[in-house]
This record gives sequence, C-alpha cells and structure tokens, in this order.
Amino acid sequence: SVVIQECYVQNTAREYAKLYAAEAEPLEGFGEVPEIIPIFLIHRPANNIPYATVEEELVGEFVKYSVKDGKEVNFLRRDSEAGQKCCTFQHWVYEKTNGNLLVTDLQGVGMKLTDVGIATLAKGYKGFKGNCSFSFIEQFRALHQCNEYCEMLGLKSLRSTHQKQRKATSTKSKNLPNSSMVKKMVLKKAREPRDFISSEH
Repeated sequence: SVVIQECYVQNTAREYAKLYAAEAEPLEGFGEVPEIIPIFLIHRPANNIPYATVEEELVGEFVKYSVKDGKEVNFLRRDSEAGQKCCTFQHWVYEKTNGNLLVTDLQGVGMKLTDVGIATLAKGYKGFKGNCSFSFIEQFRALHQCNEYCEMLGLKSLRSTHQKQRKATSTKSKNLPNSSMVKKMVLKKAREPRDFISSEH
C-alpha cells in the first residue's frame, strides 16, 4: 500500500540523514544538521482504512527546500541555512550511492523534515526502489550548485562530470537506428539525453 511505501521511504531517508549527521556534525563550523523525523505505521483492524501513519507535528513555517522536478526553485531553499544543508545532504547521498539514489522533496520546519521522497535508478539500489521518477537524479545533477557545506564535506562538484557525460551521450545518440520512433523520442528527450539511454534497461 501507499502508506506502507511512504513509511519505508521516509525511514530509509532518515537512516541516510543519520549517517550524514554523523559525518557533518563533528566538522568545525558545520553546526546543526537537518533531521528527518520518524514516521510510524499503525494498524487499525476495526477501521475501514486499516493502515495509518503517525508522526510528530511540526509547528512553524513549512518550507519546501529541495528541487523536486527541476522547475521548483525556492529562494528560501537557496538562501537559508537549512535549505543549503538539505541540498548538501542530497549531494552527499548522491555521492555515497555513486549516483544511484537521491533523497528528494525535502521539506519541513527549520531543520526537521518530513514527507520526503527517494528517487533511484530504474533497477533500484541495494534492493531498494524509490517512489520518485529517476529523472529527478538527472535533474539534480544538472541543477545542483555546491555551497560552503558541500565544500566542508569535501564533496566533488557535479558540473564537470555532468558535462563529460553529456558529450559522451551526444556521440552515442548518433549511432542509434534511424527509425522515426527513435527520432521522436530523442527529440522529446533532447534536454535529458541520459534518460533515453537509461530507459532501455
């Protein structure tokens, strides 16, 4: 069920956030680290909706910090400490999983986050499949701008690797069979060439 999936995703993201905190907190000047709050599944057999989730209520201004689909650029995300640390968390997870997994849709009050999503490549990562489109990973790589927290953690810039991959993909796409269907797909996906190649797997 969707509810069970939601719990699974958020609690998996929470485990990554704990590992991130363990690495970031000891760094001089890093300060507070975002936390993903736990979400609990309860079973209510007498109720006509037998499964529900329970989590701590967050009080205060609720902000969406991370880029969900590439179109959403939130200034609070860019300029706030919590927003920058969320983007660094995304970069950290991306690097730790070799670009196979991204925690996305980071939102919450201050440093407390909830209702997050996870994108994985089509085949999943270590037996885990995300609940968001794997194109989010591509968009993150194209749009992420490193900040001082990325530098503190020694994360590698995604700019140069992204350009190299784009060049490699454009040469590959020239060798594709010349059918009109392929042409249409390539045109439609021109902005995300790797999407087209990944979707064959």
